Order: sequence, then C-alpha cells, then structure tokens
Amino acid sequence: MNITEVKISPISGDEKLKAFATVTFDDCFLVRDLKIINGKKGFFVAMPSRKMKDGTFKDIAHPLNNAMRQKLEEKVLEEYNKAIEKQNS
Repeated sequence: MNITEVKISPISGDEKLKAFATVTFDDCFLVRDLKIINGKKGFFVAMPSRKMKDGTFKDIAHPLNNAMRQKLEEKVLEEYNKAIEKQNS
C-alpha cells in the first residue's frame, strides 16, 4: 500500500495539537483527521479516534504493523515540516 497524497491543515493556538492530516492510499482510500502532536519526546502522529462511553478513546483506523506505522508517520511529518516552512516564508 502506497501513500499517494498527504494534506496538512496546521492549527494555531494549541500547545500540543499542531495540525490535522488527510492521507490518501493508492489513489483510492482516504483517511482523515490524523493529528500531529507535539509530545514530550517530539512530534508524533495520532490516528483518528472516537471517544467511548467509558471516556477512553479507540482508534477508528490504524496501521496493523510497525513498518507501516513508521512509513506513515515519516511521510506525514515530512509533509507537515514542508507546510510549516512554506507558512513561515
């Protein structure tokens, strides 16, 4: 499965949440509302999730293995950095 497009929507005014991302796979499957978070150990990508009745959150969509998670996170953060550079220039 290839990542064919990543769209970044930066957020201002939030200390941790920096942007939302929309990712297209193989030009035929779209996943919205990935979150780019500035955490204690740096930036990471949080998958779209839903709040459950007990107050916990459960991912709606997520990679099934570490290799795909790493590939997805690298691509999303790469596009985020490009968007921020473009915004600041």
